[in-house]
Amino acid sequence: MVSMVSRSKVLKFLSASALAVLLAGCGAPLSAHWQGFPPDGPERAAGKGAPQADASAAPGPDCSQVKCVALTFDDGPGPYTASLLDILDEHEAKATFFLIGKDIAKLPEVVREEAARGHEIGNHTWSHQDLAKISVAAAQRELRKTDAAIKEVTGASPTVIRPPYGTIREDLKKSLDLPVAMWSVDTFDWKTRDAKKTIKSAEKVVPGSIVLMHDIHPSTVKAMPTMLADLKARGFHFVTVSQLVGDPKPGTGYETGQQAAAGK
Repeated sequence: MVSMVSRSKVLKFLSASALAVLLAGCGAPLSAHWQGFPPDGPERAAGKGAPQADASAAPGPDCSQVKCVALTFDDGPGPYTASLLDILDEHEAKATFFLIGKDIAKLPEVVREEAARGHEIGNHTWSHQDLAKISVAAAQRELRKTDAAIKEVTGASPTVIRPPYGTIREDLKKSLDLPVAMWSVDTFDWKTRDAKKTIKSAEKVVPGSIVLMHDIHPSTVKAMPTMLADLKARGFHFVTVSQLVGDPKPGTGYETGQQAAAGK
């Protein structure tokens, strides 16, 4: 009898403890960055199983009706990209990141975060080769390797291409199965490495602008809070390249996107 009572008390204690643990787990907040995505696990740790948000199809403002701008960042991922993602979140801004394939393996968790937070992922070749100076076959290899690296990490293929230096052979461009994103506003952040000059360059932004920047430079990331605040004060919405263009066509180059009607 004593043995059964003791056993009963132990079982009640264990049940109560298990319930307390369960309730505590239910109260633990989800990461604001990963909410809505599968939790970390063996596949995530291996660089797989983190599906890219389809930024080209994501809901957003109608850029034919309101002022929109596409902020784009080349040559990443880099050591300052994670900080940039937090800044973009603070301003509810979406952007397009054009990645160097060979560098993706150095910071796969940053690339996954870019995709998970709803930014658009673009192909910027494997090793930043000038696509106007190499053969079509070599260029296609550069792009295919980067496609594969992006898909390995994010679970989805890139949705747009940007050729390094903004140069590409016409026959190569026409053969591509993705649209090509150029730009209309060059901040020259890659040249000046000066946050104040990068901020001032945003004065050239008009509805439909595609803005070229580089998240590998700390001065660019330093400029972003002020640049975003200034553009927001002017009534701009921050969207991806695909959202700005609206319906980009494969093999076609775009320097600008939709422009809201006057007075919007």
